[in-house]
Amino acid sequence: MPKVRSNVARLKRKKKIMQAAKGARGGRSKLYKSAKETVERGLRYAYRDRRRRKRDFRQLWIVRINAAARMHDLSYNRFIAGLKKADVEINRKVLADLAVHDPAAFGELAEVAKKSL
Repeated sequence: MPKVRSNVARLKRKKKIMQAAKGARGGRSKLYKSAKETVERGLRYAYRDRRRRKRDFRQLWIVRINAAARMHDLSYNRFIAGLKKADVEINRKVLADLAVHDPAAFGELAEVAKKSL
């Protein structure tokens, strides 16, 4: 059996890692082993934070809705409960956007929520 040399494939793999580590400082972008560790860590963080981002945004929307609801003498909890009873189906992203950009429309929703409670 002839000896197999995986030169082309190995260099391609290495080049891909070095390219991904380009923005790192010092040896983390120059030395293969350090670069590989850096890239793998970065990918782990990216995977985790794609899920985390969804949590963070929902949290932000809830804070904004709560602040706007309290201006209309409602807590977040009572506001959402009132909307559900009134069969108003608007997601938190849109509610938060209304609270920031269109307070008048949010006020109308708050009145609807108050009446249904």
